[in-house]
Amino acid sequence: MKIVVAGGDGFCGWPTALYLSKQGHEVAIVDNLVRRKYDEELRSNSVTPIYSLEERVAKWKEKTGKEIKTYIGDLNHYDFLSEVFRQTQPDAFVHFAEQRSAPYSMIDREHAVYTQQNNVIGNLNVLYAIKEFAPSCHLIKLGTMGEYGTPNIDIEEGYIEIEHKGRKDKLPFPKQPGSFYHLSKVHDSHNIMLACKIWGIRATDLNQGVVYGLHTEETKLDPVLANRFDYDGVFGTALNRFLIQAATGHDITVYGGGGQTRGFLNITDTIRCVEIAAENPADAGEFRVFNQFTESFSVQELAEKVQKVSREKGLDPQITSIENPRVEAEEHYYNAVNTRLRDLGLEPNLLTDDVLHAILETAIEHKDRVIKENVLPTVTWK
Repeated sequence: MKIVVAGGDGFCGWPTALYLSKQGHEVAIVDNLVRRKYDEELRSNSVTPIYSLEERVAKWKEKTGKEIKTYIGDLNHYDFLSEVFRQTQPDAFVHFAEQRSAPYSMIDREHAVYTQQNNVIGNLNVLYAIKEFAPSCHLIKLGTMGEYGTPNIDIEEGYIEIEHKGRKDKLPFPKQPGSFYHLSKVHDSHNIMLACKIWGIRATDLNQGVVYGLHTEETKLDPVLANRFDYDGVFGTALNRFLIQAATGHDITVYGGGGQTRGFLNITDTIRCVEIAAENPADAGEFRVFNQFTESFSVQELAEKVQKVSREKGLDPQITSIENPRVEAEEHYYNAVNTRLRDLGLEPNLLTDDVLHAILETAIEHKDRVIKENVLPTVTWK
């Protein structure tokens, strides 16, 4: 297939582009390189050194003989996006190209507005480009489990059957986003649903959980191909922050009570889920939703897992509680359905001690690159 990976310079997009290229697809990356600019703005970095996109794709061609085309530009610029579609005529458009950090969206009014404009308008432009230039193209959109929030009922995959006053209907599952970032994803979902209904577009929304892991078989081929390892209080996941804290001799800091529970999946499963969606496209006019995670953990459980593997390496981090900068339930019910991707062939890679050891080893190897003052939260919801 001809596949465009938008956001292909980022944490999820880069290894996805490499994997799809290895599988024999004709891959093009679209990226405005803004993720690198966020690092400059926040005075932060990836623990692993990250080479330029130009160096990355050149090294990939050197190692595999496979070419990945790159288009540097912004989805918010429709003339640019139109030209990408004219030149690539994609069978699938994998959309990772959004500002993905909840804390970043909550820094202040300007960051909230930027997040919503960048994400919602960029996605809307993609829908129009598909309609105008590639109407059979399958949109594979990265959503988030955060759209659902933490309701006191089981979370279904996108839709729920409702009986109300003697009548029944199948409706979109209620959304309770917890940040302006998560709210932008809800807007995306609504816009995609409408586009599918009125234009016959085919789309799959991958409501992804928190991604962990670092290396894939493709990124391990050469240090130039290495993936990002974010750890700061804005872009780093709780698990990454805990691993960096353990590697640098810092307490493992849990937000509040630690009962916040979310879905998680390995980066290798993220890539496989995209492949599954591409190989099994939605029907014309269909907006389908897959809950893309494999396990659920509380923040406290993650902290204890990191403490365990750290002690096996001779480290002894203590687990402490700090004030939660977010406005969220710290103890809640959480049970989400995730059967559709498994039914299509996903074989999960779970969060084992070996996986944590591998990430911790990378954290220890590059710990001198850690900017320690960035590990604790600086953004508050309040």
